[in-house]
Amino acid sequence: MDSTIPSAFSQKSYGPRNVTTRQNISACPVCSSADVFQEAVSVADVVLWAALYPLLLQDSYLTSFPSAGELRSVRGWFERVGDLAACQAAANRVLHGKGVEALKTFLQKHPATQTQRRDSPTNATEAEVAEHVITVEEIEEAAQIWSEGLKGSPAVTERKHPVLPQEGKRNMLLTSALPYVNNVPHLGNIIGCVLSADVFARYGRLRGWNLLYICGTDEYGTATENKAREEGLTPQEICDKYHAIHADIYKWFQIDFDFFGRTTTKQQTEIAQDIFWRLHERGFLLEDTVEQLRCESCQRFLADRFVEGECPHCRYPEARGDQCDKCGRLINAVELRNPQCKVCKETPVIRSSKHLFLNLPKLEDELEQWLDKSTSSGDWTVNARHITRSWIRDGLKPRCITRDLQWGTPVPHEDYKEKVFYVWFDAPIGYLSITANYTDQWEKWWKNPQQVELYNFMAKDNVPFHSVVFPCSLLGAQDNYTLVNHLIATEYLNYEDTKFSKSRGVGVFGDMAKDTGIPSDVWRFYLLYLRPEGQDSAFSWSDMALKNNSELLNNLGNFINRAGMFVSKFFDGCVPEMLLNEDDKRLIAQVRWELKQYIQLLDKVRIRDALKCILSISRHGNQYMQLNEPWKKIKGGDGDRRRAGTVTGVSVNVACLLSAVLEPYMPSVSHTIRQQLQAPHTCVSAILQNTGTFICTLPAGHRISAVSPLFQKLENEQIEVLRKRFGGQQVCKRHSSIITRGSPAETMKMCLFFFSLLLQFCLFSRHL
Repeated sequence: MDSTIPSAFSQKSYGPRNVTTRQNISACPVCSSADVFQEAVSVADVVLWAALYPLLLQDSYLTSFPSAGELRSVRGWFERVGDLAACQAAANRVLHGKGVEALKTFLQKHPATQTQRRDSPTNATEAEVAEHVITVEEIEEAAQIWSEGLKGSPAVTERKHPVLPQEGKRNMLLTSALPYVNNVPHLGNIIGCVLSADVFARYGRLRGWNLLYICGTDEYGTATENKAREEGLTPQEICDKYHAIHADIYKWFQIDFDFFGRTTTKQQTEIAQDIFWRLHERGFLLEDTVEQLRCESCQRFLADRFVEGECPHCRYPEARGDQCDKCGRLINAVELRNPQCKVCKETPVIRSSKHLFLNLPKLEDELEQWLDKSTSSGDWTVNARHITRSWIRDGLKPRCITRDLQWGTPVPHEDYKEKVFYVWFDAPIGYLSITANYTDQWEKWWKNPQQVELYNFMAKDNVPFHSVVFPCSLLGAQDNYTLVNHLIATEYLNYEDTKFSKSRGVGVFGDMAKDTGIPSDVWRFYLLYLRPEGQDSAFSWSDMALKNNSELLNNLGNFINRAGMFVSKFFDGCVPEMLLNEDDKRLIAQVRWELKQYIQLLDKVRIRDALKCILSISRHGNQYMQLNEPWKKIKGGDGDRRRAGTVTGVSVNVACLLSAVLEPYMPSVSHTIRQQLQAPHTCVSAILQNTGTFICTLPAGHRISAVSPLFQKLENEQIEVLRKRFGGQQVCKRHSSIITRGSPAETMKMCLFFFSLLLQFCLFSRHL
């Protein structure tokens, strides 16, 4: 990928009139030999010089590089800028003539200032979103709370089934969109629905909320019939087979449902038919004759998802017969241009059939009143609000609720006894019937809006059916149904800049993940790290390795393992006495602040952002250890040994806190940490109560168990094998460990990675 870009030192970028060069930069930045180093020195030169200073100050760095001969110009430029008197003065001020090792100490003593996240739940204006400086009052308050320890901490309550609403409790009902039974879920399906809901469910239980999390397989419809035909099985046999596959996948991913059910049950038939009759009796159903697409080759009417064609609105060539994935507009299958049967690829013909419709226009006023209340008081994601309002803005139209199929919930009306309910009328009722299979007291959840908060988790393509169609069904039934209070929708997760495709062998599907040798907790971490909350995101093998090796291994794992190892090695496995000084109290206050941010964000279902708080806590701990160097102080006199003890004791307590906040994200790792630290059972609930409480959970004298590493490095060779196996991109052979060739997104990530380094040193340069 060749492109012409402005030099970093051009007049257009930074202004010096005598520097106006443009260069061609090759696809692989490491291979580029473009001479962008001019005689004049600009502001850009100084900033970049500071960014590269720790590396290029060491003569061994360039000589050890694979293409050292091609980078001689870098050395010449570096020396020329470094000869400036101002640069020499700045370097001497930081290093004091002690060499590059002094730079590490300097940075450790000037940790990055804590800034309030711009997307955190707050009413602050942009001007108020400024640097968060830990005050003296916060430091003293944090130290005081820390010293109180676990006394008076809430008792751990075991989950007992069936979980039912309780007076005086926060009763929360969680659902994740029911996955189609005929498909094996891919990573995008998993993060968009069940994994996101699982994190919030685990978090809610730790917070002491009375919470029920249900899900199950959506088993009716033409998709199941066709899958059965392909495999030579009956529809019920297909449902039994794939329901078990789904259950196994979610179990491996540690999805902690209270109940995982299915829609092919008598409870589904009873509840769906009851809602139908209530709608019919109250005049919310219409009868009409409609034109449908029929495949003469397959001898059947085509369900919406088994016909494809060009969208009549945006001309997307792969629009389905019910909705366009690109523009999100609803479509009647007969409106598609150049329709094609997805089974046999023949062109279908139009035939007439009589059907029943849900009269959405008649329910529109009531729906809007409910939406105004729900969206103003609940946590609806931005995309959920936007998609719902676009539907309302365009005006609601009657929605067909019957289909000419055999495999589905039968319509109980005599005139329609040969038809079944359309899947998008029937499937959301599965939430109710699955709960009814879990407990015969299901109405305490689903007909109790005064006591129950309902959370729906899904990908954005499911939003209109959960925010408009299904609520209208329940509003029209007039039976005091619980309606959604919080609608949490993700964008799409792609795979290496393309779509997941089982048929083309592209992407990782749920049944394949466990065969990669990568633990499920690492999969959970990475999917949650790139959870597509505000925009689409893409899974990348190289990025997964980077996040595993940097964030998990070098940041989180390194800190927790060192804290435990120091207790074992230097203090015979017992937490030493802790005599706090101002540095210790400041760390405790910083960790407490991050904990409060974590709780504020997760309370608002900001799952990805809350994960960043965990990593920030770990970075604080690493900085604290590096600055205080307990491994050196333990070899000194009594004062130094006491100091080493305090640093080690505080660090192992931070590690214990990390085990608590990690539990919703990485439950196995969290459990392992607590086992190694022999942490009290009440520590997690104590830490996560109220707005967050960082307390000394491992007091002096507490004995820990054997400590071992939590994470393993993902090697380049391993990642390349997996990339090829799952249809990833080809890589630059010369620098396969550095950059992926041919993928614009990967190239952009590489540029952003280097730019982030530059920004970090720009912050550092404020101290020069």
